[in-house]
Amino acid sequence: MIKALTLSVFTTILTALPVFAAGEILVSYGPWKGSIRVESLETFAKDGTVNSNLRFYMRSLNREQREQFRQALVKQVNVSPVLLSRFFNSALGADILARAGRGITIQGGSNGKFALRSAIIKAAFEPEGLTLLNVLRNFPTNMQLQGEYLIGLSNTVDLIVEATNYFTAQMGEIATQQAESSTVDFSKLPELRNKGSFQVRQETLTLTDASRKRTFYMILITPETYRSGKTPVVIISHGLASRPEDFADLGKHLASYGFVVALPQHPGSDFQQKLNLLNGLSREVFEKSEFYDRPKDISFVIDELERRNQAKFGGRLDLENVGVVGHSFGGYGALAVAGAEINLDYLKSVCDQPFSGLNVSLLLQCRALDVSFPTYQFRDPRVKAVIGKNPVNSTIFGQSGLAQIQIPVMITGGNYDPATPFVLEQVRAFTWLTTPDKYLALAEGQAHVDFSQLDAGITQVLDSMPGLILPDADLLNSYRDPIVVAFFEVYLAKNEQFKPFLTSAYGKYLSQDQKFRFLLIDASAQPILQESLSTFQRRR
Repeated sequence: MIKALTLSVFTTILTALPVFAAGEILVSYGPWKGSIRVESLETFAKDGTVNSNLRFYMRSLNREQREQFRQALVKQVNVSPVLLSRFFNSALGADILARAGRGITIQGGSNGKFALRSAIIKAAFEPEGLTLLNVLRNFPTNMQLQGEYLIGLSNTVDLIVEATNYFTAQMGEIATQQAESSTVDFSKLPELRNKGSFQVRQETLTLTDASRKRTFYMILITPETYRSGKTPVVIISHGLASRPEDFADLGKHLASYGFVVALPQHPGSDFQQKLNLLNGLSREVFEKSEFYDRPKDISFVIDELERRNQAKFGGRLDLENVGVVGHSFGGYGALAVAGAEINLDYLKSVCDQPFSGLNVSLLLQCRALDVSFPTYQFRDPRVKAVIGKNPVNSTIFGQSGLAQIQIPVMITGGNYDPATPFVLEQVRAFTWLTTPDKYLALAEGQAHVDFSQLDAGITQVLDSMPGLILPDADLLNSYRDPIVVAFFEVYLAKNEQFKPFLTSAYGKYLSQDQKFRFLLIDASAQPILQESLSTFQRRR
């Protein structure tokens, strides 16, 4: 279904890439060449008529697929044309256009990126808004579809979908097998989904790192009273186009168990940067210096807490055993301070591959090739355990870079994630980690973000998928919160009684009777998962 529909969309849609002035769209596949008129697509979109000009391209589609394609031609995307123009002027937007322009070229084979940009923006200004048909009407010259490239693209889409389904099933089998040996009755243990016994308070501080001339705010969430002994500290690093407030609920949950939680802003890749782009105050989705500044922000927060520890906290903070949670781009920073080393040679080799842009997070990672790094290593020895939530990581670090991490790591993902695909960004990273204390968690149905106000367009992408049902954010939080508490209790507070919560059996307990499961495996599953990877590769 996916393969047939994608090929038809790329071979017919892309076949529809000229203007009426030009009159036709050229299609090439090896020595074969063909053409299609835009007016034929217009007629088809209006009443479903397949004329003689269209018949060759539509012959492989069944009735349902034809109707889906017809709807795709006229489906309106509500987006500001000004915003589109600004996005396509950014380095990230230009990269997307250049990659698309390899398959949709100007007649003769030149990259069609500029024609694509012009057509999309003009279509967005049309009274009926941005539709595929309007894009086709607005192409400034005859376009040519490169059949080999587009079929390769389709096959790669197919492969990612197949791999995601396969490894979701494999995770389920492994987790089920691991859970069967458990004799723990979790109903008799503390209910970690509930708040802990500590009341919490929240304040906002402004920090300035003079060495980098960088000022940012930080939300600090603390228990009103402290646990006995040293107090563990957790830093939560937000993702691209996000802000500390979006993770305050997780911070409060941790603080209710006695943790001190710091949530720093990362200016240059945060919500304000997104607003700056929307308002024309910046040309970039994020500043490329964020690859350097984000891990440095985390270390600077620890420095500041050390400086304030005696006066503000009575010396209670344990700043030699700090935990970090990072979401998406924040996951990159978390893994960097954990010891992952940037590998630009590997990154370049993958960024140059023809279909690599299907991993959306790779478009972000490839921007690191434009950075002059003073160092490729951001390890902070005070950080003793990290969690990467939908982390951007696999290609900027690669296998050799991730193998440098020697502290406990948990990587979590979702099988509906269009930004950091589970099989590419989480499964691979887990198998590349060499630390003995490693975990991989999958929240079925999770789609990169759990809150609609912070999605950088991901919600719109998901909304365009008919029949797609997403889990409730509260359900996903009920999986996330107890696991994060247990992980840091074990690896920061050295509280071994929380170890049973870091098992497949607990994941099964959390998601019992739920449509969307929470699957959790540990390092003992490495041989099975590695064999599954090999089996899948042999099959393909």
